[in-house]
Amino acid sequence: MRYAAFFRNLNLGRANSPTRVQLEQAFIDAGAVAAQSFLTNGTLAFDAGERPVGEVLDQAAELLAQRCGLREPGFVRELSSLASLAATAPFDGIDRSSVYEFCITFLHADAVVPQELPVISPRGDVQIVHVTDSEVLSVAHKFGQSPGSPNAYLEKSLGLPATTRAWNTVLRLLARHA
Repeated sequence: MRYAAFFRNLNLGRANSPTRVQLEQAFIDAGAVAAQSFLTNGTLAFDAGERPVGEVLDQAAELLAQRCGLREPGFVRELSSLASLAATAPFDGIDRSSVYEFCITFLHADAVVPQELPVISPRGDVQIVHVTDSEVLSVAHKFGQSPGSPNAYLEKSLGLPATTRAWNTVLRLLARHA
């Protein structure tokens, strides 16, 4: 597999979300030569073959909208790019005692993270540790009943959709497909 797709607000089998078979089949029908769902959160590894990867994603998203009502964006990354990011060990050196979750947020193509964006959310429950052109790596802390939401913080700050995964999900995806 060469690419990974990460869909926003997709939970396999729930209302307006595909089943595992529907998700994989949408990518095959869109021209991917292989597609394999990973976990239940809208993460999928695929190979676009000779088709442009953006066309495969766009057509698969259209098919998912028609077949199950999914109207959420998908974000594609090359697995090799994610592997390079993982090799930098972005969370090394962070005291894990107060960490609820290490996260990666995949940003919309039009997103520009402003340099003045606070590194820590107003509630102090999200801490940004690394920013690339297309991702934000952060730490979620849990104070009280619920943990911080990097996705909610970044969507509100940037005014664009995004989707967040636990960093461990990406590491597991890479172990299986990269």
